Amino acid sequence: MRVLSIDPALRKTGYAVIECFQEAGRKPVYRAVTYGVISNAAKLRQSGCLISIREQLNEVIREHRPEVCAVEGIIYVQSFKTAITMGAARGAAIIAAAEHGLEVFEYAPKRVKQAVVGKGAADKQQVAFMIRALLGLTETPPPDAADALAIGMAHFYAKDPGRVTAIADQPSSL
Repeated sequence: MRVLSIDPALRKTGYAVIECFQEAGRKPVYRAVTYGVISNAAKLRQSGCLISIREQLNEVIREHRPEVCAVEGIIYVQSFKTAITMGAARGAAIIAAAEHGLEVFEYAPKRVKQAVVGKGAADKQQVAFMIRALLGLTETPPPDAADALAIGMAHFYAKDPGRVTAIADQPSSL
């Protein structure tokens, strides 16, 4: 199975495609197919950023053919403007997935950190370190890409009926 995972933001959207192989009687093997960050310049208007996110995710989906999509859920922010901007970026990402018929699952940031690091209050460096170890990467990915990889791993862990994790409650499907 392949999952497209997305950590949406207007200026730096992290994305990843992870696949899972499992032979009968063996532990699953996870592999990062691709990952990166969609970076939008500060001078680019919000509407241009949203188009860029959607178009670049469309390219990733066409090239790597994921079967489902996992996206970071809404986080608490103190500013309404920030919340609206983050929601717009999230919407652009979800539209890209939906245009390709991908079912979209949502994971709260604390659930993702709990699944990957073992504690919901983990910082970005801890998440990146664990992702590097879990996926056998030779380099530590940039923080936004590491977050996207973590979202993908949280999806696999949540869907594994034999795995007992702190994210045992089912993710919400959008």
